[in-house]
Amino acid sequence: MLTYILLIAGFILLIKGADFLVEGASSVAKKIGISSLVIGLTVVAFGTSAPELIVNIFASFKNNTDIAIGNVLGSNIANILLILGVSALIFPLKVKRSTVWKEIPFSLLAVIVAAIMANDILLDKDSFSGLTRSDGLVFICFFIIFLYYTFSISKEDSSESNKIEIKKTSFFTSLLKIIFGLAGLTLGGKWIVDSAVDIAASFGVSQAIIGLTVVAVGTSLPELATSAVAAFKKNTDIAVGNIVGSNIFNILWILGVSSLINPLPFSNMMMFDVCVDVAATLALFMFMFVGIRHTLQRWQGGIFVITYILYIILLVLREIKF
Repeated sequence: MLTYILLIAGFILLIKGADFLVEGASSVAKKIGISSLVIGLTVVAFGTSAPELIVNIFASFKNNTDIAIGNVLGSNIANILLILGVSALIFPLKVKRSTVWKEIPFSLLAVIVAAIMANDILLDKDSFSGLTRSDGLVFICFFIIFLYYTFSISKEDSSESNKIEIKKTSFFTSLLKIIFGLAGLTLGGKWIVDSAVDIAASFGVSQAIIGLTVVAVGTSLPELATSAVAAFKKNTDIAVGNIVGSNIFNILWILGVSSLINPLPFSNMMMFDVCVDVAATLALFMFMFVGIRHTLQRWQGGIFVITYILYIILLVLREIKF
């Protein structure tokens, strides 16, 4: 029972810690004259990816690499099939042309590159089947290119509607939020990884399935809340952009950092999940040209949600089989 309590408490600390860190750091950045646009692209973007990053850092340092890989792949799959699916059911998601032709293909490229890098064994039977530290450096280089692209398009489209609202607080209050945020992220991340390992051991299942399901969905809760609220308010650009950007961060930044800490071996079973990630991203791109152009419609969102349920069932059946 204590394990489950710590798991839930870990998710709460992780999510609230990320919120406090973003609020405190954004306020400090605003006070020293940094624009809200730049804050949104740096502090907020990195802050919303902090839950996945912290969990992966702990998992990598403790050599729980299946949790690290499962967290990223599971989060990406849940982001598209579950979160975008639910958001589209709430309200059809109109997508910007640049997102359709640039960000979504970039996200697809990222996961394809990850699949290729994790399968060196297909080209050389004696090679390591997984992500090495050099692969991590390549991912981070791609990530820097993505950040450069993001800054460039933001300068072209710097309208007020694309700027975030920053709450200003005193420097002392902001500093306290940053400290509590970092503490919450650290403690929450440790509890989640430790609990995930204990749950996997108690049920006799692999750490990978816990990472792909419980940990992945838990760390994706901020994206679910953001996209669902955005869809309800009919701010559909935010709903889709939030998810696509998060998936790119997950592959290039979080997997990059994780594999720098500790090489991440990919099992044959994990390649199925990589293929699901590729298929989900490709389906999102193709749906932009089916029915209403550049819009994720309710029926398409329904297909995504049903597909996610089927995917979870397949994971359970796969675990029972093995």
